[in-house]
Amino acid sequence: MDVDRENGGETSANPNQNGEQEDTQLFKLKFCTVCASNQNRSMEGHLRLSEAHYPVISFGTGSLVRLPGPTISQPNVYKFNETSYDSIYRELEAKDSRLYRANGLLNMVDRNRNVKWGPERWQDWQIGMPRLKHEKDQGSEGMEGGIADIVITCEERCWDAVVDDLMNRGSPLNRPVHVINIDIRDNHEEASVGGKAMVDLADSLNKVAAEERAKVGASGFDAGGAASRSNFDERVPEVLGEWQERWPTLPATWTLAWF
Repeated sequence: MDVDRENGGETSANPNQNGEQEDTQLFKLKFCTVCASNQNRSMEGHLRLSEAHYPVISFGTGSLVRLPGPTISQPNVYKFNETSYDSIYRELEAKDSRLYRANGLLNMVDRNRNVKWGPERWQDWQIGMPRLKHEKDQGSEGMEGGIADIVITCEERCWDAVVDDLMNRGSPLNRPVHVINIDIRDNHEEASVGGKAMVDLADSLNKVAAEERAKVGASGFDAGGAASRSNFDERVPEVLGEWQERWPTLPATWTLAWF
């Protein structure tokens, strides 16, 4: 309760200070989740982070989207950026609904089609380009500018692919980005655990980011400049270490890269 307002008086706090405090409370880091096919682990993380009200996008690093088929030598293969989750769902259902419902594929793809249109490939992402056609994606609010603060990959080969790709791009935006790998087995149960762990990490990182943002000012921090974010960047390994103690079965790797 605001005692001054209840008594008919004026608040003693400066309106600008109130605005800054409110802005800090509303601040959210922007996340990107990555796995091989943008189907299971990255999409579970995408969903969980969006439900926690974080801006988030997701990608796969493979050359094609690959899902289990009737045998190990007969996977279901789709193109990134061109195939919707809805069309994948309908194709799998038509091929063998009993098989793909029993192995969890239909449930997974059904979840995915309620999160965004279709699987996207990391290497095709135009970083910094407005994502104007993704306004219906969950977690799209805040990601309109096509920039993430934190990239979370779900296995080492995806982490390697992301880091190598960023190096090959040559840092045209000169903007720091933290790339964190959480080693998550590619099954539905482990993906669910990994999604919860991502939200826990996001909450810890966001708390520290909000603290450092309040010190240097919102405009500088939000612009992503290295100088404004240096203290936050230095605190990330400590946050990750504390998180690792809470999630010892999910080995993590970190590096600071550049967009």
